[in-house]
Amino acid sequence: MFKNNLKITHFVLLMSALNFIFFHLPFFTFVFDNVDYKSLNGIVLVASLVILMLVLNAFVLYLIFFLSRIVGKALLVFFFLGSALAVYFINTYSVIIDETMVGNILNTNYAESSSFFSFKLVLYVVLLGILPSIYIIKVKIINVKLKRFLITSSLSLLFIVVLIFANASNWLWIDKNSKTLGGLAMPWSYTVNFTRFYIHQQQENKKEILLPDAKILDNKKSVVVLVIGESARSQNFSLYGYHKNTNPLLSKIPNLYHFDATSCSTYTTAGVKCLLEHKNTGDLYEILPNYLFRNDVDVIWRTSNWGEPPVHIKEYEKAEQLALNCKGDGCNYDEVLLTGLKDRISASKKDKIFVVLHTSTSHGPTYSKKYPAQFESFSPVCNSVELGKCSKEELINAYDNTIVYTDYILNRLIGDLKELKEYDSAMLFVSDHGESLGENNLYMHGLPMSIAPKEQYDIPFIVWVSDSSKELKANKTLTQNHVFHSVLKFLNIQSPIYDENMDIFK
Repeated sequence: MFKNNLKITHFVLLMSALNFIFFHLPFFTFVFDNVDYKSLNGIVLVASLVILMLVLNAFVLYLIFFLSRIVGKALLVFFFLGSALAVYFINTYSVIIDETMVGNILNTNYAESSSFFSFKLVLYVVLLGILPSIYIIKVKIINVKLKRFLITSSLSLLFIVVLIFANASNWLWIDKNSKTLGGLAMPWSYTVNFTRFYIHQQQENKKEILLPDAKILDNKKSVVVLVIGESARSQNFSLYGYHKNTNPLLSKIPNLYHFDATSCSTYTTAGVKCLLEHKNTGDLYEILPNYLFRNDVDVIWRTSNWGEPPVHIKEYEKAEQLALNCKGDGCNYDEVLLTGLKDRISASKKDKIFVVLHTSTSHGPTYSKKYPAQFESFSPVCNSVELGKCSKEELINAYDNTIVYTDYILNRLIGDLKELKEYDSAMLFVSDHGESLGENNLYMHGLPMSIAPKEQYDIPFIVWVSDSSKELKANKTLTQNHVFHSVLKFLNIQSPIYDENMDIFK
């Protein structure tokens, strides 16, 4: 097996096999612990993951070594040494090499890192890293002609694609566990997550394109609360004509309006970006909370979610922080974002206040775990992450219960705002995108807009205003970009980039 002269195809298959044997016990331990490996579907999933890992790694190495054997050897030595270190820490400390762990590694000083040194670590590095690296450096690799390379790589790629689509029924399970699987797949766990970490660091440090200065025109006390919904589709809101009563509270509130709306995208990061920008663009313009904060508005951001563009304000609070001062069962769910909010608004020293509540209530696939038990208005519900195994009724019931809980949260928020008598108040609820619930055998979201079904981009746009506040236009269909200009109008802020056509208020 370990000859000094090997054809490139034999060499990459050998390296892929060694990589599999040396470094993937934690990966498949997790798989076996989380699937029914005695069932037919479990056997197919496990076998497919084994074959896919062997073939895909060999395919990538084949491409690299055909282009440059020197670069290929250097990368492969790096991979074996890096994977030996990674697997040592995974086996010893039960860590997952995800982006957060990468941040921890890069922020560890010498004194901390040296405390991890042990004889066991040396064994891992020598046996799994250095010894294979010596062979990699010494072996002579015999290349193939271009025609053979093209045929082999094309057939390999075709096989990989066919295998992936043959496992379409398991995509949801893989998606649900993607963070853990990705953190255990060598060498991609650390290579991909180191790359992601640096990209996100650059994005956070990237200077956004500043908008022209704005001016507050009066000193009347005004507050706008923007609630960013997660995966909420309008067709399951009874406000929009849904046959089940998912909005028992909002339907009774005066001065509440709802509009047809579409999202800019079908995934969170792009949807939230669009919600906060003055126009839909691929550039990073100054987003609404940053713009208002820079122009002397009191801005508060509370979140149980993630995926927003860089937020440059003083008061950015996560659900875990808010939970420290929260009491009751709701503290484990999205209503934790309302903790002390009314008092915080009352205590503000500024006349204009903008609040963002970034929720996660309708995020799948575990819809039944996104609301307290008392909000299970519809049953039976789907409790599996493999949504295709649930009946249509169970899946939709679980999702509809998240809408009932959203209805409660918004009603409670409006109740708090009503008590702030000295303020003109507005509440805007707009979702980041929609959700597929089995229609056309599609689940959740994320398809490209060019082929996405309407379930993934038809979203609710719900507005409540206090009695003395502004009237609304007879809008028909809105976009997420309407939020930016409408908030400027409600707070009576003058800006050169304000667009009256994108404003929902008269």
